[in-house]
Amino acid sequence: MTTPTIVLVGHGMVGQRFLEALADRGVTERARIVVLCEEPRPAYDRVQLTSYFSGKTPDDLSMVEAGFMERHGIELYVGDPAETIDREARTVTARSGRAFAYDTLVLATGSYPFVPPVPGKDAEGCFVYRTIEDLLAIEEYAKTARTGAVVGGGLLGLEAAGALKGLGLDTHVVEFAPRLMPVQVDEGGGAALLRTIEKMGLTVHTGTGTQEVVTADGAVTGMRLSDGSELATDMVVFSAGVRPRDQLARDCGLDVGERGGIAVDGLCRTSDPAVFAIGECALASDGRVYGLVAPGYEMAQTAAAAIADEEAGDGFTGADMSTKLKLLGVDVASFGDAHGTAEDCLDVVYSDSRSGVYKKLVVSADGVLLGGVLVGDAEQYGLLRPLTGTVPPVSPEQLVLPAGAGAPVALGPSALPDDAVICSCHNVTKHAIGQCTSLPEVKKCTKAGTGCGSCVKVIEKLLPAATDKGLCGCFSYTRSELYEIARTLRLTSFAALLDSHGREEARGGEGCEVCKPTVGSILASLAPTIGLGGYILDGEQASLQDTNDHFLANMQRNGSYSVVPRIPGGEITPDKLIVIGEVARDFGLYTKITGGQRIDLFGARVDQLPSIWTRLVDAGFESGHAYGKALRTVKSCVGQTWCRYGVQDSVKMAIQLELRYRGLRAPHKLKSAVSGCARECAEAQSKDFGIIATANGWNLYVGGNGGATPRHADLLAQDLSDAELIRLIDRFLMFYIRTADRLERTSTWLERLEGGLDHLRDVVVHDSLGLCEELEALMAAHVADYRDEWAETLDDPERLRRFVSFVNAPGAPDPSVRFVPERDQIKPDLTILTIGTLEGATSR
Repeated sequence: MTTPTIVLVGHGMVGQRFLEALADRGVTERARIVVLCEEPRPAYDRVQLTSYFSGKTPDDLSMVEAGFMERHGIELYVGDPAETIDREARTVTARSGRAFAYDTLVLATGSYPFVPPVPGKDAEGCFVYRTIEDLLAIEEYAKTARTGAVVGGGLLGLEAAGALKGLGLDTHVVEFAPRLMPVQVDEGGGAALLRTIEKMGLTVHTGTGTQEVVTADGAVTGMRLSDGSELATDMVVFSAGVRPRDQLARDCGLDVGERGGIAVDGLCRTSDPAVFAIGECALASDGRVYGLVAPGYEMAQTAAAAIADEEAGDGFTGADMSTKLKLLGVDVASFGDAHGTAEDCLDVVYSDSRSGVYKKLVVSADGVLLGGVLVGDAEQYGLLRPLTGTVPPVSPEQLVLPAGAGAPVALGPSALPDDAVICSCHNVTKHAIGQCTSLPEVKKCTKAGTGCGSCVKVIEKLLPAATDKGLCGCFSYTRSELYEIARTLRLTSFAALLDSHGREEARGGEGCEVCKPTVGSILASLAPTIGLGGYILDGEQASLQDTNDHFLANMQRNGSYSVVPRIPGGEITPDKLIVIGEVARDFGLYTKITGGQRIDLFGARVDQLPSIWTRLVDAGFESGHAYGKALRTVKSCVGQTWCRYGVQDSVKMAIQLELRYRGLRAPHKLKSAVSGCARECAEAQSKDFGIIATANGWNLYVGGNGGATPRHADLLAQDLSDAELIRLIDRFLMFYIRTADRLERTSTWLERLEGGLDHLRDVVVHDSLGLCEELEALMAAHVADYRDEWAETLDDPERLRRFVSFVNAPGAPDPSVRFVPERDQIKPDLTILTIGTLEGATSR
């Protein structure tokens, strides 16, 4: 008995899924499999194509598991596409001249980019956006370009626009339709998307087409649009849709649709029973060509089942066209009847033009969810899509209103029926996911979550081993989520946040030792923008602070406190040095010069702190915030002013930065340094944000840590002007404060951040999320609102009342705070084993 041969023409995402489906059914063990691939590499993730510009390599994008071809005996020929098909002889001839006889032929040739037939479309500087090779060519050409234009404002068009912007080009998008993404979103969603994208610095031209690509000496110099306007540009990327690649089928006489596509039946079989067609090249039996990967995967499974002689049921009769993606950092999703074409349907709409959020649900008169559009906030997509065609267990209004704006949404994955499809890419149901105990197991056993990834959050909530990521027993939200809630709803107290967003059992309570200081820090960070005063110990805020913040000083091991005045950049006058010496002498304090170029004064009793600070404030000193989760120091070398190697004034910059960010409350302490040249005497690369001078400006490094787990900082941007440097640091710090977890240093945060340094650069340098204006405004509010905490304390007798050792004996010192001499100074006396108290006095 001869071994049958299956020839697959095309090795894209759908082609690879077909091979996997054959392997799952054991077909690869009893048939010869030949694959003809046009591209120079095996199948890769075309959905994530743009991630190449974020640092992903072609190998990272590969869809082929290592050893898969060898393990299943599959013959793969890359860079050798099929050129002719002889159906009578049942052979396929490749470009190399190789001829392969087949028993079954599967066409997975995909689609090709449509390029409008305009003059100049083939000029130097014109590209399409379809393959890795296209991206490599775009990347190379962009090195000599300043402006780029994308023809097409659909899914791939906006991806291409994001890529050009990421390459540093001034970017234009030209879309013939009156709105962006006309297939997926409605007019309201398009308007919200347009506002957000324009805020990112892209220029959008809707309702106009390309009339001509203007050239000079054969290269692109501009575009002439159909509305009569002209656009100067150095390169043009066409992304105006795709067409089925059906030429092979046409040439060999297979039936094709009037508007293209290889006609197939429910089993994905063409007009020739020995030939199948799957993916974007196929015209399904419902008369549609599907351009999404999920229908292509379903076709691959259907064809594989038919070839393996399995019962295929109804076969492929159509597919869900729902989609969720992130374009230029903006969440966009549509599902079901997104445009409301059903008779007598109703719209439920929430729109916030200020934040770029638009949500529309389409429901029938009897409450059945028919579809929807989500722009700017697609968090609920994973739950809403499976509910399409049912009456949701809560009202549609609750499904679109943001948290805190209405009744709480009582809808979670548990509300979904067992047959709800959670992963549309691989058609995986809630019941199938429930048989697994971890996300890796789900991916391995069902492939759910390995496609577009939009279902992962819902999958995690369905898993029995899912962990509670809440901050503590009082809140089910993370620190970054609580930050956003407080900022958005302008909540100014811990009690208000706990009562509105705490766990049910914690509401009305007092919180715990985890959430109280965390929320205290959040409110301190947001104080200028949500209406709180700048003083950390006003009102309820005082009760949220730990001992150090409560007394504006660091408690030491024997119950005494340290005093650390700010010395910006390490620069100090002789007069101020004298004052520090006199204070240390008069109060008997231990003095130590720190690694951060400050002077610590140790051994102060709590009742002495106001007297010490009175003298320091009068001399021009202010709090160094050594006690707070805030900026500690900006260390510096002497720079070009004194050093013969210096190329910039590092001291001036260090002082400017320290004075700008002083008092900035963060999830953890912040340290910085400025080096005046590449010799790096200030050790800037071990700091949360470090600056190194170059002959052309400043290099900015972020995420360093010189602590217990040292980490070199990463280069974020280079050769920055003073203004550019400060603007990027503003954005970096506020983005960190906004998204980091409780007590998370920038080094740990950066390593945990999805996408790492590349994502951070996209956000704070290229403004991929459209947040930079807001981040800068938050920092500007902090700078404008800053007031020295010790100066404010000394001006208010009520605030001074807290600085006593004993509540009912305000003038009495704590007798347990004792010292012994060492090296002409003092050190704590640790021989005292019990804490003594004055008779009748109550210790704090």
